[in-house]
Amino acid sequence: MLNSLHIENIAVIECADITLSGGFNVLTGETGAGKSIVIDSINAVLGARTSKEIIRNGCSNARVLAEFTNISPETQKIIEDYGYSLDDGKLIIQRTLSEDSRGGFKVNGLPATSGVIKDIGVNLINIHGQHDNQTLLNPEKHCLYIDKIANNSEILTDYYAEFKNLNSIRRQLEALDMDEAEKLRKIDLLKYQISELENANITLGEHEKLKEKLKLAKEFEQTNKRLNFALSVLNSGEEPGVIDLLKESHKNLSKINSEKLNLTTQKLLGAVEELCDIESEIEYFINNDLVSTENIDIIQDRIELLNNLMLKYAPNEEGLLEFLNNAKQELNAINLLNENSAKLEAELLKSEERLIKKAQALTDSRINAAKNFENNVCGVLKYLDMPNVVFKVSITKSRYSKNGCDAVEFLISANAGETVKPLAKIASGGELSRVMLAIKSVLAKADEVETLIFDEIDSGISGRAANKVAAQLKKVSNAKQVICVTHLAQIAAFATNHMLIEKSVKNDRTYTNVYSLDYNSRIDEIARIMSGTEITENLFNSAKELLDRSLNYENL
Repeated sequence: MLNSLHIENIAVIECADITLSGGFNVLTGETGAGKSIVIDSINAVLGARTSKEIIRNGCSNARVLAEFTNISPETQKIIEDYGYSLDDGKLIIQRTLSEDSRGGFKVNGLPATSGVIKDIGVNLINIHGQHDNQTLLNPEKHCLYIDKIANNSEILTDYYAEFKNLNSIRRQLEALDMDEAEKLRKIDLLKYQISELENANITLGEHEKLKEKLKLAKEFEQTNKRLNFALSVLNSGEEPGVIDLLKESHKNLSKINSEKLNLTTQKLLGAVEELCDIESEIEYFINNDLVSTENIDIIQDRIELLNNLMLKYAPNEEGLLEFLNNAKQELNAINLLNENSAKLEAELLKSEERLIKKAQALTDSRINAAKNFENNVCGVLKYLDMPNVVFKVSITKSRYSKNGCDAVEFLISANAGETVKPLAKIASGGELSRVMLAIKSVLAKADEVETLIFDEIDSGISGRAANKVAAQLKKVSNAKQVICVTHLAQIAAFATNHMLIEKSVKNDRTYTNVYSLDYNSRIDEIARIMSGTEITENLFNSAKELLDRSLNYENL
């Protein structure tokens, strides 16, 4: 679970330390106080794309640090597979943001990529925001929910492998299925492309090396002057140079019979030998044709050739070599048209038979999961003050795709006597929020993720339904850590850990702080949420009654 969150210089939050507990955590506060910033910070530390505009005005960098504990064995394995280990059972993920784009991630103090963080993070926290309700209206996403319940990842992986194999065979057949004129044109084109790329003798990394050579060659004249100056100082030829003078000095010192000077004489000899090595290296560099004005035209021609090939075929040398390999394979396939065609046709039939069986296994897993899913979601929705609801999962045959051949869509009837229809056509905002909460509640039982975050799940909900939503969130928190951003007093009253996000202005700067509320402070905050105006004695008593009733709620 998410144990704590440290935020520095994110928007209006200068510095905040948020301690979370297991169970039901609630964040409340005035509109614009910074509740969404906390969620944005959690998204950021889990690897979401984040703009540097989120950095607090006047600051050059920002930091978010999240500490997790009670990590499941499955998630631990993922962490260890990436080469990291837990520190006394804790996982600390840190993200630094910088205006110069030099930020990054760390896992328990060691550097990590955003891809690694996303892979780990998806197993730690599931965040539900307002955009998820729109996802729920898209039937193309409904299959994902059913697959989570079906736990059919192995079946889906097996099917997808066959699906790719089938498409590969089809592409090969399509390449062979052409008339004679088209075949000849294709052969000519492929031969030309192969010849052009083979004659280029492409090697990986050559393009960058050539650009460096060109830069050195263009700087040759100035470089040569400096090298020759250095060489003339060491050994000028006609006049004694530094090396000649030092050799003469050594010769004279060595004739002095003094033990005290022996070490000095040896040091001088070492200096002469080292300078001789330096002289040889400079001479080699001068004579090396890598630094020669004669090569500039050759280098430029080679760079231009590679640039032209990259414009025609691929953006880099690796791509050019891959294009060449593919062209050779395609040419070989065309040349073996008749033989390959018969063989591929037979392979295609076998692959189609296997795909149909694997797709049926996938469909069966979804149908079986859908029955339980319907009953469980319906049960939660009825509890959420939708007593006449009918929730169905429609699974119909569709074209074969990477996810099988099933069209999955959620259908609902919210009122007695109405036929079930697609969610997008009949669900109101409040109904949609409850449907999403019901689905999340059902999925939570099958999901390894330990923390669920609901950002304003109360949209469009009030009254009795709000009380039921609060109780359902509390129920989910018995098995998972739940963090909820809310504007509803009923939901805030059910929290086991209630935090207030409060904004203030000091010296013309905006600051946001996060406080954990005690019992009396919770009453004040719930009263504020209920009214938004001055807290009267009656309002205070109503808030106290709501809190006491929620804390003593037993029907969970």
